Amino acid sequence: MAPGKKVLIVGPGFIGWAVLDLLAKENYEITGYVRRKEHADQIKASGATDTVLGDLNDKALITKHALSHDIVIHTATADHLPSVEAILEAVQQRAEKGLSTIYIHTSGTSLIDDGAAGAYKGDKVYHDNIVSEIDSVSDNAPHRQIDLAIVRVQKKLREKAKIAIMIPPTIYGYNPHHGRLSIQIPVLTRYALKHGYAGYVGAGLPVESNIHVNDLARGYITLLHHLESTPANTPDILENPYYFCEMTGDNEPSWQDIASLIGTELHKAGLIPDSKTRTIPPENYGDLFMDFTPVAIGLNSRSRAVRLRELGWKPVEKSLSESYIQDELAVILKEDVDRKAFDGYHGVVAS
Repeated sequence: MAPGKKVLIVGPGFIGWAVLDLLAKENYEITGYVRRKEHADQIKASGATDTVLGDLNDKALITKHALSHDIVIHTATADHLPSVEAILEAVQQRAEKGLSTIYIHTSGTSLIDDGAAGAYKGDKVYHDNIVSEIDSVSDNAPHRQIDLAIVRVQKKLREKAKIAIMIPPTIYGYNPHHGRLSIQIPVLTRYALKHGYAGYVGAGLPVESNIHVNDLARGYITLLHHLESTPANTPDILENPYYFCEMTGDNEPSWQDIASLIGTELHKAGLIPDSKTRTIPPENYGDLFMDFTPVAIGLNSRSRAVRLRELGWKPVEKSLSESYIQDELAVILKEDVDRKAFDGYHGVVAS
């Protein structure tokens, strides 16, 4: 479909590497913007045409390379404004020269966190075909300031660019060719191995939609093909940049359910004394996500991928529990680390 189409992926890590695999199969010309030479070699083996070694804060370098690409996909993090500004600068410069750019940014459904902090199951469900639902969230919501910066440029350029924001929920899954795990559930597992029990924030009642990383990657490809084939002046492009990508519908597990899954499997393996789950005390949040723990694993975040499904996308991968039992747990248990020294996750959680 796409000989001659040049794609720049900024941060082809857990999500972006899976997207890169699919793009390579369709003969896109792919440049990966990465931090490490080792990872550059890995994505070249997966089909990247070229790589650029650079830091997300190097705005000039990102803009330089985005200027020469028809398509830019940002999957590095949902919360890094300088790299987003660098891409938007390139999109605007290209528009001034009459060159249209497709830009897909990765946000996350912490955007729609209701502040439950583990206390209750929320009733609010957000649908991506109703733009007012997403625009109703606070400007101070997680990821929102980044998303708004993108929306402002989209409204300014209108049909001169095609800009979309992918908003994934909790991501799970494992690709043995990449050797990378997701974040929330592996961190909860490492916490359980350190402390001897599987836990949750507060009462563990909130629920969050979820998606397998490979289904999410197919969602990006479905979205890309839609943007490529749809005129830039259509209402679908101009009026709504948001796309959810979830697989569970109304069957989202609660965080207590996820703790139960972890506890059951670790107890079965003889690694914790029992499968009983319990509330994690706030003084232990340093072994999870520090001050962001109530947002990362205590939120209600219920989304429906109406738009991708209308485009023909559908999830086909293993469920969260199947993937955990069959794939991810074995990888976590093989980690060569001092489990008692585990002190949580210090990065940013995209969802």
